Amino acid sequence: MSQRPPNKGPRPSRGRRNRYDPPPKRAAKDDENKAVDVEGEISAVLAGTMFRVKLASGHEVLAHISGKMRKRFIRLVVGDRVRMEMSPYDLSKARIVFRLG
Repeated sequence: MSQRPPNKGPRPSRGRRNRYDPPPKRAAKDDENKAVDVEGEISAVLAGTMFRVKLASGHEVLAHISGKMRKRFIRLVVGDRVRMEMSPYDLSKARIVFRLG
C-alpha cells in the first residue's frame, strides 16, 4: 500500500473540480451569439408597443421596445431615429434599445 507523505502539497488534478476551484474559462462561442446593432427610423406605430422600422438599407423590420425604455416611459413617434439590436438568427425582428431623436 503506497501512501503519500503528508507534506507534499495539493493533490494532482484528475479533471474534476471542487467548489473552491475557479470556474472554467468560457469559450469564444459567446461572441458569436451577440446581437447586431443597427439604426433606423420609425415608419409606423403598431398596437402593443410594436413598431415598423425602416433601415438605411431600405429593409423594414418589426421592432418592440426594450424593458428599460418601457420602464422609463420613453415615447416613440413616427420619424424618430432609433438604435436597435437584432438577433443574427432572425433579421426581420428587432428590439429598440435607444432613441436618437
